[in-house]
Amino acid sequence: MKTTEERIAPNETTVPLLPCAAVDETIAFWRALGFAVTWEQRKPYLYLAFRFSGFELHYGRPPGGFDPAGQTVGCLVMVDAVAPYHAAFVAGMRGTYGKVLSQGLPRITRYRPGASRFSVVDPSGNTVTFIRRDEPVEVEYGGSKELAGLARVLDNARILREFKSDDRAAFRALNSGLRRHGDEAPAVEQALALAALIELSTALGKVDLVPTWGDRLRALPLTAPERAQIRHSIATPDTLTPWLPHP
Repeated sequence: MKTTEERIAPNETTVPLLPCAAVDETIAFWRALGFAVTWEQRKPYLYLAFRFSGFELHYGRPPGGFDPAGQTVGCLVMVDAVAPYHAAFVAGMRGTYGKVLSQGLPRITRYRPGASRFSVVDPSGNTVTFIRRDEPVEVEYGGSKELAGLARVLDNARILREFKSDDRAAFRALNSGLRRHGDEAPAVEQALALAALIELSTALGKVDLVPTWGDRLRALPLTAPERAQIRHSIATPDTLTPWLPHP
């Protein structure tokens, strides 16, 4: 009979081993986000280890020809709720860098209330994605087939932003969808699209378009609950203040 030590037990631990092309920047970044450095070795070979809460990230030497700008390596961190992690990391960024890093390397993706995931991209281009354990198994790219018109466009844009981290594709989808379906869509759907376009235009450096979206948003007849819904539909509600002030 096999002893306990000889059996396969379902209590394994997987530790991501990521390539590191920027040692000092990587250490500073994860420390800023609240991670503890549990191992720092540079010779005879590179090895770094970080711990946050109950999981770890390890780093080693990158392969030859490694390009952080074209990096596709990463890992998934399954959690019960993603919002607390995003809040902790954003607070760490603001405390160390004086702002939320949302572009370039490193960066963190925006978190919309109710979203089931977000990503952190480290200085070497590795993507660490935090995912809620009960996230829906199937995602309908292109928008849910149960929706139509602008509602389906909004759903597609949400998927592009939250699951593919593709702000440019989401912007194109919303811009095109608003032109095609905006006139017949309910005011609240138009407002949701315009709010998302304002946030995306700001993030993508298309600030010259923001006043146009904002003026259209301000002109829509919205109830107080609908205005609150619009504000909470994006990750940065204060962006809408000039056109949708607080009650």
